[in-house]
Amino acid sequence: MIRQLIVSYVLLVAVAIAAFTVPVAFTLTDQLRGDTELSVRREATTMALLLADPDPASREALVEMAKAYEDETPGTVQAVTAAGTAVGPLPLPVRSGEPYDAALTRALEDGKDSVDWGSPFVWGRHLTITVPARPQDGSREVAGAVRITYRTADLTDRLWSIWGFRAILAVAVLGVAAGLGALAARRLTRPLRELNAMASRFGDGDLTARSPVTGPPETQTLARTLNQGAERLDTLVAAQRIFVADASHQLRTPLTALRLSLDNIADGVDDELVREDVEQATAEVVRMSRLVSGLLVLARAEAKVSAAEPLLLRETVEDRLAVWRPAADERRVVIGLAGEFDGRLRVLSSPGHLDQVLDNVLSNALEVSPDGGTITVRADVHPDEVALEILDQGPGMSPAEQARAFDRFWRGQGLTGRSGSGLGLAIVKQLVTDDGGRVALRDAPGGGLCVRILLRLSSRPAAPRSGG
Repeated sequence: MIRQLIVSYVLLVAVAIAAFTVPVAFTLTDQLRGDTELSVRREATTMALLLADPDPASREALVEMAKAYEDETPGTVQAVTAAGTAVGPLPLPVRSGEPYDAALTRALEDGKDSVDWGSPFVWGRHLTITVPARPQDGSREVAGAVRITYRTADLTDRLWSIWGFRAILAVAVLGVAAGLGALAARRLTRPLRELNAMASRFGDGDLTARSPVTGPPETQTLARTLNQGAERLDTLVAAQRIFVADASHQLRTPLTALRLSLDNIADGVDDELVREDVEQATAEVVRMSRLVSGLLVLARAEAKVSAAEPLLLRETVEDRLAVWRPAADERRVVIGLAGEFDGRLRVLSSPGHLDQVLDNVLSNALEVSPDGGTITVRADVHPDEVALEILDQGPGMSPAEQARAFDRFWRGQGLTGRSGSGLGLAIVKQLVTDDGGRVALRDAPGGGLCVRILLRLSSRPAAPRSGG
């Protein structure tokens, strides 16, 4: 927008300069042309009067005047009598090898003068003016003709001075206009840039971002509206966080107590049928605990909007693999890294988000992997993002199942087993989306499922990870 404002301002100034400068330059050019023609014609007319006088003294005066004119100006004088002879040492007019051209013929036969600028555009290299010589007694008889050929090199230099000075002045004015336009555009768009900065911070999770109420009334009204909306949203998110914290305490405590009671009952019962019922009830309580935990994680992800921070991708992935490797070793499942896992590669993620994403994806991959299978974690670096892929050798998913896999409480055949809550991939999508990334499912080469997670690259240094 700033560039458009500057260009518009400079174009407006350019049009104004052209509207004022170009007509003035054309006027000065016409004036220069007219003054030169008038001066040369006046000299030629004076010499023609001397040529029309048959007195020898007048002829001598003509020759002296012609020589003086040639010494002081870039012009050349040629004089010819009606009989076609040159006057004194003055040469005969010659053009294309002939002593008389059409202009000279009109002057001698018809008594008409002529002006030839040598070019229809401005002027050529010479200005040629031919004037007939008539006696002062009023006779119409032509006594001869005088021609002055005036070199226009000096006129051309003055023409370049006229146009060049105005061109330089126009460029200087446009430069100043561009500078002033940049200052004015920045001043005019500063409220919009502040609103954009506030919106960017807000989109990155900083709910404390507010915009200064500055600028014209329209932007002030917009800033107030956005600030009020941000205050309201911050209040709602804070209330939701409090609710999530309270629900976490209120739901987990009775479920834990119920499981402990069932364990105590199972320890004191000898009847196999009763013990079987108690174990089944315990399994349902465990499943309910997992479901509640998944819902609380999802609720926290939706309620907690925090700014993404740079973190080292390889370090984070290796930490999570170290946690899951013992469980994989029990089933002889190999977990390995592949691709471009540069130790300096940094991605943007909110604190704890990538850990939870990897835990959910690795848990699903380990549950569906056959004994002795392989889970591969691969990274591919793109210009603005990193594609993190987790590939397993499980049964995979059909296209229809992949389309529904991110729905809450949806469980595919053989994907999560009876103990799954159907919330794992929904949590993954929520956390990745909150950090400005994307997640998708596809078939893994050779069978199985590939979970593809796209994370934004960061150019800032990563914060150190806390231990634990």
